[in-house]
Amino acid sequence: MRRDVWQYVQANPMLRAFVREQPRWYRLLARRPHELSALQLAALRHYGQTIPDKVEKISQSLQMASLMWQMFKALRD
Repeated sequence: MRRDVWQYVQANPMLRAFVREQPRWYRLLARRPHELSALQLAALRHYGQTIPDKVEKISQSLQMASLMWQMFKALRD
C-alpha cells in the first residue's frame, strides 16, 4: 500500500478499525489507491454514520419521546 494512503488510514481511527475488520480493503487499496473515497463511504455505511442513518436515528428518538409523552399524559389523567 502506498505510504500516503496508509498514513491517511492510520490517522483516522474509524478507517483503521474498518480495515482491520475487513482486510479485503487493505488488498484493494494496495492495488488501487484511488479507491480511498470508496473505503470512506463503505466505512460510513458499515458504522451507520451516513446522513440517512443519522436522520433515521433522530426520527426514532423523536418517536420514542412522543410515545413517552403520550404515556405520561395518559397516566396523569
